[in-house]
Amino acid sequence: MIEAITLRNFKCFESQELQLNKLTLLAGLNGMGKSSVIQSLLLLRQSYLDGFLPDTGMELNGSLVQMGTAQDVLYEDAQEDEFEITIKWDFDATATFVAKYDREADVLSVSSSGLARGTFEATPFTDSFHYLKAERLGPRNTNVISDYQVRKHRQLGTAGEYAEHFLAVYGDEQLHNPILSHQLSEATTLKSQVQAWLNEVSPGAEIHVEPHPEMDVVNLRYSFVTGEERSQKYRSTSVGFGITYVLPVLVATLSSSAGGLLLIENPEAHLHPRGQVRMGELLARTAAAGIQVIVETHSDHVLNGIRVAVHESLVDPSDIAIHYFERRQTEGRVHAHIESPEIDRNGRLSSWPDGFFDEWEKTLEILLTPNQE
Repeated sequence: MIEAITLRNFKCFESQELQLNKLTLLAGLNGMGKSSVIQSLLLLRQSYLDGFLPDTGMELNGSLVQMGTAQDVLYEDAQEDEFEITIKWDFDATATFVAKYDREADVLSVSSSGLARGTFEATPFTDSFHYLKAERLGPRNTNVISDYQVRKHRQLGTAGEYAEHFLAVYGDEQLHNPILSHQLSEATTLKSQVQAWLNEVSPGAEIHVEPHPEMDVVNLRYSFVTGEERSQKYRSTSVGFGITYVLPVLVATLSSSAGGLLLIENPEAHLHPRGQVRMGELLARTAAAGIQVIVETHSDHVLNGIRVAVHESLVDPSDIAIHYFERRQTEGRVHAHIESPEIDRNGRLSSWPDGFFDEWEKTLEILLTPNQE
C-alpha cells in the first residue's frame, strides 16, 4: 500500500506531503489540486509502462494522462527548474523521481533515488491497478473488445471502455473478497455481484453481455424484473444513462484483489442519492478487503455512505483518510492548503472546514431566514 505522496514544484504544489490510507477521499472545490495528486501517480505509471522509468525520463503525454508541456506541470513560482514526486510504501520503501524542466520535450530527463528491490513490483506499476477517469463512456450500441488489455492485463480502460468485455470474460469468476458480497445475492460470481450492486441504482436490473469476437465487439443489454415478470432485453442506449456509467466502477471494485490500487474520479456521476450512499459503502468495503482506494468526489452522499459504513463496523476508521483541498493566501502568496478531518468509530468527523460539504446547511439557513419583502 502507498502510505504517502510528496509533491515538490508539481502543478499547484510548492511542497506538499499527503498521507494516504486504505481508503483516501479527496474533496474540495474545482481546481484546488485533487486531480494533481492522482495525475502524479498516473504520470509515474505511464512512464514506467512505456519503458521510460526508471532510467530514461518522465513521459508527460501518454495513454493514462496528458499533462501538456513541462510549463504546465512546473509549479508557477518554482525556484528550481525541476519537479519531484516521492512515493512511500508500507513495506518500508521510498522512491523519489526528479524531472528536469524542458519546455520543448515530451519526455523529461529524470533522476531517481531510493529505488529498493521490488519498487516496480508494487502499485501503481503492476496490473493490480485500475484508473477510472471522470469522463467515462456512457451507453453504446456496441462496446469494443481488447484481448490485450482484458485477458493479458485485466484492465478496464481509463474510460471503462472494456468493462463489458471484462464482464463477458470473467463474469463467472468467484469474488476474491467475500466481504464485498451484496447481502441480497446468494451467488458470489463477479457478474451476479455486479448485478446485485447495480440493483442499488436500478432495482430489478439484469445484465446481459453478448460477445461477438468475430466483429471485435460485445453488446450490452438490460432486462428488468418486477415480481414474477421479466421484461424484454433493452439496448443500453434505451435505459437510464447512470446504469451503464456506473458499471465500470462496480466491475473494478468487485474484481480487484487484496493489494491492488483503485484510482476513481467522481464515482457518483449520474447516480441518484441512494445509489451514491451505497457507492460510498462499497468503496469502504473495498478498502476493508485490503484494496487501496483513492477516490475524488464532490458528493456528500458518498462521504455519508463511508461514514455509515464506519458506524456499522464495515470498515475501521483508522483505515480512512479524508483530505479537503482549498487555496489560501499568506503574506501575499496564494498556495494550496489541505485540511484533513478525522473520522471516529461512530462515523463522526473531527471538524468541518468551511466549504467542506456544507452547502446543504448554508442553503437551509437561507431558506429558514424570513424573506424581508
